[in-house]
Amino acid sequence: MQEPSVRTSRLAIAGGFAAILVVGGAGFFLGRATAPAPPPPTPVVVPAPAPAPAPETPKTLERGDLIALVQRAADAFASGAAAPKAVTDAAGRRFDLLLPFGCGGPSEAESRQPMQWRYDEAKGTLRVSVKPTTWTGAEWGLDDRSGIDSAEGFWIARPWSSGGTCPQRAAPIAPRGVEPVTLPGQTLAIAQFFKGESDRDGRRNGRPFETVQRIVADSFDGSEGFRLRVSGRIDAIAGTAPVRCVQPAGAEQRPICAIGARIDTVQLENPATGESLAIWTIGRSAK
Repeated sequence: MQEPSVRTSRLAIAGGFAAILVVGGAGFFLGRATAPAPPPPTPVVVPAPAPAPAPETPKTLERGDLIALVQRAADAFASGAAAPKAVTDAAGRRFDLLLPFGCGGPSEAESRQPMQWRYDEAKGTLRVSVKPTTWTGAEWGLDDRSGIDSAEGFWIARPWSSGGTCPQRAAPIAPRGVEPVTLPGQTLAIAQFFKGESDRDGRRNGRPFETVQRIVADSFDGSEGFRLRVSGRIDAIAGTAPVRCVQPAGAEQRPICAIGARIDTVQLENPATGESLAIWTIGRSAK
């Protein structure tokens, strides 16, 4: 037998290594081919940015809101305190005030009531007249330094009620043996305050809001009286708070208060039918 030489031994060893490399490489590539593919990466969800909050529009003040506002102002005034922040902050806010009138039926022909209506059934004619009340600045405790010389507006009847329609009629109830109660005068108004003759815009100067309309008898319904819808913005009075109160008869008197306003429109409505009968636009420039 022939002994292997060094050369043949080296060749055998090299061939063995080569075989190992071939088998190992084939196994590596075969493993890669048969191994399951890795799962795709999970997509990253980027949340959409939240929309910027829309600025909140202040609520339009209605009859109940105005009455509550005046109650706070009257309480502070009677206590000798400054007007609450809620009262002073109301300046500039919009309001929509309902003033029912004529709840007891049509007025007499010679009536001097500031708010009245009459219906002529024979002619089918409705006549409505609403005359604003006029005050001097002194009647609201304003002196010459304020620059206010007059005010025009409306008394708010039944200021203890937030209702915008006539109350349901009921027979008066009074306990026996008690003297009749004398109802107090008006205690709450809404008014435009004017500074001298230069501030003329919006003044009625005694002229009423009037309308005459033809309405056939079968279509007329005055069972709920009528109402004014007064709209505009709350206005500071003489550069101070938008509610001004006085007590002409002293500290024991209920405060009489006025809400300062810049009135845009006065609208006449029939609550029984929901109709708007007339609208007046009051143009008053900012001062």
